[in-house]
Amino acid sequence: MTRKLSVVFVFGLIGAAILIGLGVWQLQRLSWKEGVLADIEARITAAPVAVPETPDPEADRFLPVEARGEFVGEPLRVLVSVQGSGPGYRLISAFETDGRRVMVDRGFIAESAEQPHAPEGPVTVTGNLHWPDEVDGFTPEPDIARNQWFARDVAAMATALDTEPVFIVLRDMSASDAPLTPLPVTSEGIPNNHLGYAIQWFGLALVWLGMTAFLAWRIRRS
Repeated sequence: MTRKLSVVFVFGLIGAAILIGLGVWQLQRLSWKEGVLADIEARITAAPVAVPETPDPEADRFLPVEARGEFVGEPLRVLVSVQGSGPGYRLISAFETDGRRVMVDRGFIAESAEQPHAPEGPVTVTGNLHWPDEVDGFTPEPDIARNQWFARDVAAMATALDTEPVFIVLRDMSASDAPLTPLPVTSEGIPNNHLGYAIQWFGLALVWLGMTAFLAWRIRRS
C-alpha cells in the first residue's frame, strides 16, 4: 500500500506542477500581451503624419495619418452589425489627395437609414492606416449588383474603387458626414485571453490535486 501511495503522490505532484507551470506561463503571456496592447494603443493615438508614399501593411499598421482631398464616386457598402445599433453598413469611399487615390472607411450607417452623399469639396480626414484581416474561407463573395460586401478586403476594394491598396479608417473629419458614425481603430478588438487560460490551468491543477487526494484515500481504505 505504501508503494501505491508513493506512486500516486509522485504522479499527483508532477501533474500539478506541470499544470501550475502552464498557468504561470499564461500569466507571463498576459503581462507581455498587455505591454503589446499598450504599445498599439499609444501608436493609434499618436500625432498623425502624412500618408506614406508606399505604406507597409506590417510596419505601418495603425499608423495615424492626416490627408486633405476630396471624396469621389459612389462608396462601397460593407455589411456589419454594431452593438446597440443593429445591422448596417460601413461606407468605403475613394479619396483623392495630393495626386493619389486612396480609400477611407467613413464609418457606420444603419441599414434602414438613407445613404448620405459624401461631403463635397476639399476636406481633411484624420484616421489610421489599417489592413483588416476579415476574409476567410467562409466569407461570401461580394454582391456587386447590390453593392454589398461582407468583409473589408483591401485589395479587392482597391480594384473596385480604382485606388491604391491604402486604407484609412476615419477618426475625425473637418466636415460633417452625418448620419454616419465613425468606427475608429482601437485595441479593443485584439484578443487577450491569457488570464482566462491561466485560471483554467490553475483550476485543473486544483482538480488534479483533489483527484490525487481522493485516490490516496481510496487506497488507504482498501
